Amino acid sequence: MKYAREASQGPAAGPGDPGAAGPQQAAPGHDEQRGTRNRVARSILDHGPSTAAELALRLQLTQAAVRRHLDTLVAEGVVEPREKRVYGARGRGRPAKAFALTDCGRDAFDQAYDKLAGDALRWIAQAAGGGEMGEAAVAAFARARMAAQAEGYRRALEAAPPESRTEALARALTADGYAATARSAPVGEQLCQHHCPVAHVAEQFPQLCEAETEVFSRLLGTHVQRLATIAHGDGVCTTFIPKSKTKTTTASASTAGRNPA
Repeated sequence: MKYAREASQGPAAGPGDPGAAGPQQAAPGHDEQRGTRNRVARSILDHGPSTAAELALRLQLTQAAVRRHLDTLVAEGVVEPREKRVYGARGRGRPAKAFALTDCGRDAFDQAYDKLAGDALRWIAQAAGGGEMGEAAVAAFARARMAAQAEGYRRALEAAPPESRTEALARALTADGYAATARSAPVGEQLCQHHCPVAHVAEQFPQLCEAETEVFSRLLGTHVQRLATIAHGDGVCTTFIPKSKTKTTTASASTAGRNPA
């Protein structure tokens, strides 16, 4: 799917360029419209499921213009409407509709090697004997992979004051392509990863999510809880970090993956 790459292909051919004329020529303003739709989709990728009002504010567009682009993106299968999750007391009236990227929309932003990665992990599991031994081998690989990434995250957290460590982790994750943000919650903080480069593989091998959650727990020095994951069909990977921090070395098996509640 070439949708996400069109914005980086450069300006359209001018009137004097070869191939500029003929029935295949794009209508005036077509590239500009496509570029704006790409910005809308990218904003949803970076910030998670968003309403038309939120997108209009971030992109400095009118809500009417954003809705037109969203209609096109929905028709193309790039985004889909969802009921916006409300935290706390819900106000009057119908809740605002949020728009989230579909699997097709996410795939448009990077060239993933999901099949290769999946085949490699299946080979690891089979080589270890399959069954529980195979699952344990995949888990060991996932922990080793995250341990290598965690060194960079650890340095970022050590350079940050204690009250800003979740934010520092979000910035480090963003540098690795996870488009992460940190926000306060009533009894703690939430670490939100709006993109997951390995989501499709993690859907088949939840050990990847479990290893990541364990690393977050060790880095932040507290028991953390996974509330949602993109691999399980949620719009954002969300990890809850409580205010009262109790030292721990691992996240429990019940909270390493997505919280079923």
